[in-house]
Amino acid sequence: MTTLEEIKSGKLYDCSPENVPEYLNDKILECKELQYEFNNSRPSEFEKRDEIIRKMFASVGKNCYIEPPFYANWGCNMHVGDNFYANFSLTVVDDADIFIGDNVMIAPNVILATGTHPISPELRERVYQYNLPIHIGDRVWIGAGSIILPGVTIGNDSVIGAGSVVTKDIPSGVVAVGNPCKVLREINDRDYEYYYKDKKIPFCVERGKK
Repeated sequence: MTTLEEIKSGKLYDCSPENVPEYLNDKILECKELQYEFNNSRPSEFEKRDEIIRKMFASVGKNCYIEPPFYANWGCNMHVGDNFYANFSLTVVDDADIFIGDNVMIAPNVILATGTHPISPELRERVYQYNLPIHIGDRVWIGAGSIILPGVTIGNDSVIGAGSVVTKDIPSGVVAVGNPCKVLREINDRDYEYYYKDKKIPFCVERGKK
């Protein structure tokens, strides 16, 4: 097993700097340079930003827009679908892969973290780590300040309320909130009639149709 395979395997590994091969340090530095270039681009440089993201990420669909600043410890383990939008200060700890579906919206100050450490202080003292991938389905909306922890899957169409800490999988078609994040309710017919409290949607929206 290569070091990169070990990092993504979910197994414990020694993440001390002397245990990281030079070629991986070079890859991390390359991604950091791309992040710097992205975060210091001018607001009008849309094409430049898109080009940088496509160089950095593992895969990117059409119509990807990320508002700077964007932070990642790698960046090259990000897989993003079509029509992706992320607001200010998206932070990803992508030691393992992060898979994001189509038509996903992410509010400001969200953290997606695949990397973590064992509870045992002896193991942490020895700089052990393990990483678990994150999967985010299609048409998901993640509210401001939310944190998605290692190994979590969020199902299609679900909404994660602002400030949530998502420690476990969230099914499709629900509103989930809190710390720890729990399902509040299913998305229902009323959500297709009212967009906020008693404020009615001024046009017809059919479930399952754009």
